[in-house]
Amino acid sequence: MTEAQPNLLRDVVVYLAAAVVLVPLFVRFRLGAVLGYLAAGILIGPSVLGLVGNAEQTLHFAEFGVVLLLFVIGLELQPSRLWALRRDIFGLGLAQVVLCGLALTGLLLLLTSLSWQAALVVGLPLGLSSTALVMQLLAERQLAGTPFGERSFSMLLFQDLAIVPLLTVVAALSRAPVTNPDPGWLVAAKTLGSLAFLVAVGRWVLPRVFRIIGTLGAREAFVAAALLCVLGSALLMASMGLSMALGAFVAGVMLAESPYRRALETDIEPYRGLMLGLFFIAIGMSLDLAVVAANLGLIAVLVVGVMAIKTGVIAVLARSFGTEWPRAIRMGLLLAQGGEFGFVLFAEAERGLLISHSAAQLFGAVVTVSMALTPLLFRLAGRMFAIPDEPGSRDGPETAGGNHGHGGNGGHVVLVGGGRVGQVIAQMLRARGHAITAIDLDAELIDVTARFGNTVFWGDGTRLDILRNAGVGNAIALVFALDGAWDPQALIGPIRAEWPDLPIIARAFDRTHTIALRRAGLNIVVRETWDSAVRMGRDVLTALNTPATIIDAIEAEYRRRDLERLDLQIISGDMMTGADNIIRAQLDLDPAALDPAALGEIPPA
Repeated sequence: MTEAQPNLLRDVVVYLAAAVVLVPLFVRFRLGAVLGYLAAGILIGPSVLGLVGNAEQTLHFAEFGVVLLLFVIGLELQPSRLWALRRDIFGLGLAQVVLCGLALTGLLLLLTSLSWQAALVVGLPLGLSSTALVMQLLAERQLAGTPFGERSFSMLLFQDLAIVPLLTVVAALSRAPVTNPDPGWLVAAKTLGSLAFLVAVGRWVLPRVFRIIGTLGAREAFVAAALLCVLGSALLMASMGLSMALGAFVAGVMLAESPYRRALETDIEPYRGLMLGLFFIAIGMSLDLAVVAANLGLIAVLVVGVMAIKTGVIAVLARSFGTEWPRAIRMGLLLAQGGEFGFVLFAEAERGLLISHSAAQLFGAVVTVSMALTPLLFRLAGRMFAIPDEPGSRDGPETAGGNHGHGGNGGHVVLVGGGRVGQVIAQMLRARGHAITAIDLDAELIDVTARFGNTVFWGDGTRLDILRNAGVGNAIALVFALDGAWDPQALIGPIRAEWPDLPIIARAFDRTHTIALRRAGLNIVVRETWDSAVRMGRDVLTALNTPATIIDAIEAEYRRRDLERLDLQIISGDMMTGADNIIRAQLDLDPAALDPAALGEIPPA
């Protein structure tokens, strides 16, 4: 073991221990997980306990959490939906970046001795917000899919698009000698070319790659391919001097209409959560308390000034775009903090000899403090203006017919298995107006159903995380229509524990599977061949000129005996229990006594 390995292992243990101790405490006192991560970073960072160092390197690595976050967001935004947000993105977003940046430039000229060039390259980055922080807060309050959440996200998305122009501004004002800089037209060409390449690959190449992997059933390869997709798009954009997060977002949008998006979201989610937590810890570590103590008054004034100006400007802009005043003010407070890209742009300004190292540290402290205050202010705004949260998901469940949203008759059904049985169930549910989120592992089946206009997502529907991502928590029913026997023991218990009132209907492969499903706690179990076999038996007896009343009696007696035997077998666990109930000889049936009304209801399968 090399010397670096124990140090790395020790740092990982420190990160995890700090998060495990502080984050649950902050969540317990309703302060939010983000504030817990920031506090953990401050505590273990160089300014307090000094358990870990090199916050800048950690922050650079942890930026992949933001990259993964933007990829997941892209997966949830189909191109058509993104186009519908174009007014907010390019209208509201552009106005926010320009007006906030110029207003903060004026504030810096008023409060500091910076030149106008230095004030501009600091004021414009301070006008940006933290995508990671804002999206985490929206997700915690289930606001991401509401008009409030989508309008906030539109501004964040334009801010990511503005990174390249802002870097260009810093380079243009730089006092450092530059050798052979790329002309503006070449930078624009590289940007458009990279985006076009990502769109082409995401549209025509990646779905085929995931289809091949899905057909082979290699889950580890699927996870590796998902990570390769994210990191590859980030690397391409970074090599062009563009935002890594923007590249991942474009790749996600291109896969948003793919049947593999649910599985991609599910497999990426654990990495996204861990990396995003590390990102916030690194932000806390980067806070230099010595700089804060030496410039406490100036930092306090700057934090208040930055957050007040951004809140006011964003609230006025949001109101002008149709948001009512209470929510517009809350939106302003949500986006009032400085963003993670500020650290990148401050470093570029320092390299360009526009600001000193101490100034970069000071403005970094302003960003960190503003991020730490945002969760508290956002929660306070919700109480002050009595604004109820608007729970919702970014998009509604996809129906088997490719439509979105809930059906006209109240809610969506999660259907696991899109084969012969699943397709019949889907048609009957659509006839009643119910939306459907269908899941299957057969990539070829997914392609075939797509030709008929139906949407089936690729994934293992017997995994709890896949079901959760498919929206089972908001479903009105869960249907298992899988071909073959599957083990219900490890799945049904957690589903019942988390959603005890959710109706679950399951298709059973045979009698043994029926017993397993019933013993797992399912009451509505349908044996896939039982009713068809009974139907064939009736048809055979009809062909043999058996009176209809006799056929009805035989069917009723067979069903009664079979269900009694099934109940005994479920209780005892012995397949031979109730063997005496099997009809082995001709029944002594009196045709005169066989009134159909006296037969009673035929029990269900």
